[in-house]
Amino acid sequence: MKSERLNQRELTPEEKQELEKLRAMIESATADGVLTKYERDRISAAMRADGKVTVEELELVRTLMQEKAATGEIKLDYS
Repeated sequence: MKSERLNQRELTPEEKQELEKLRAMIESATADGVLTKYERDRISAAMRADGKVTVEELELVRTLMQEKAATGEIKLDYS
């Protein structure tokens, strides 16, 4: 099944580059199996740095952080 978004458009090269930077940041932060509050805050700040949060950025967070936390693949340490 193919899903599409309304008003979907092709990402610009700059947007693709920013998305890859965010992916690398998330993967680096979760590589040790623990996501700290500091790492979460850095990722959040990076997403908001350009004044907008895109659907693609939210999808990265969902797949690389939230789903892994839900399955126990990574631990959240916000202490």
